[in-house]
Amino acid sequence: MNGKAFFIDTTLCTGCRGCQIACKQWNQLPATKTENWGSYQNPKDLSFDTYKLIRFQEHLGPDNKPVWYFYQDSCRHCVEPPCKETADDDVPGGIIIDSHTGAVLYTDKLKNANHQDIIEACPFNIPRVQKGTGYMAKCTMCVDRVNSGMLPACVKTCPTGAMQFGDRDKMVDLANERLGEVKEKFPKAVVTGLDDLRVFHLLADAPEKYYQYASVERAPALMDRQMALKKIGRSLRELSKEWNILHKLAS
Repeated sequence: MNGKAFFIDTTLCTGCRGCQIACKQWNQLPATKTENWGSYQNPKDLSFDTYKLIRFQEHLGPDNKPVWYFYQDSCRHCVEPPCKETADDDVPGGIIIDSHTGAVLYTDKLKNANHQDIIEACPFNIPRVQKGTGYMAKCTMCVDRVNSGMLPACVKTCPTGAMQFGDRDKMVDLANERLGEVKEKFPKAVVTGLDDLRVFHLLADAPEKYYQYASVERAPALMDRQMALKKIGRSLRELSKEWNILHKLAS
């Protein structure tokens, strides 16, 4: 397992959202209309036109003073992506894995896929669908840039060095090294995603304080009961169709 990976050190993130803007600029995505909904986080969520989002959470620190936790949310590029496994049952080739980077990429074939199954297969609530067309979109790991020898746009833009990108094994080493450095100041610090993702987050506190889907307790390679039942249901429907065809041929 190698390919590429992101290492995101949230202890260095200032919430400037430069990565969020760079992502839109490079991918030529339209601006998203925002509104005051009681948080500095804008837009409110990911969308077909927003691949990357800095999530804001405010908590009370040990000294009872407010502290901000910033979380860079985008596709985790699972090493064994459950969205691809689900899509392959419905539209083979709808989701592919780039051989050089390991990036999980959506193709136009997903227009004809069962979107809800793909959305529910993702343990991180990432896939988004364009209304009216059926196309799906998310972070591409900037494979066009990376395969041309450049850094992803978000990493290139980050002014504090909070975002790093490179060979996955080197990013794992960097994440573990950095975790050791911050443990004295942040004793609850953890790194998520080292085992099965291509996006690692160094968090200064418990993952749930950052975002509902920051935790990786649910391994992407495993299907929950709901997914398993849907997979069985699809197989039974396919067998039923094949049986009907054979029955017609025999008669």
